[in-house]
Amino acid sequence: MTEEILEMAAGQHRLGIMDDATYRKITVRHLGVGTLPSAEPISGEEVKAMRERAHLSQAALARYLNLTTGYVSQLERGTKQAKGAALVLLNVIRRKGIDALL
Repeated sequence: MTEEILEMAAGQHRLGIMDDATYRKITVRHLGVGTLPSAEPISGEEVKAMRERAHLSQAALARYLNLTTGYVSQLERGTKQAKGAALVLLNVIRRKGIDALL
């Protein structure tokens, strides 16, 4: 049944009957989160380089990401790997710069 729903939605989208937002909503709901762009892992060196490019202290970056300063320090040292929302936000900063969060 899921295949039929997705096929029907794809056809309607191709014909212009269904807008992009509705089509994405249907495909994400039926195919799962895996259809969304994945957040790539970020090394400690990358976290530190992004922070320094933005001219931020660890405390300032932590505040933007709603994390503790200690956690940012652990990310930069490589003792922890960013996951969840922190990883997504770090990927946004990597692609668009810190201004995307301001």
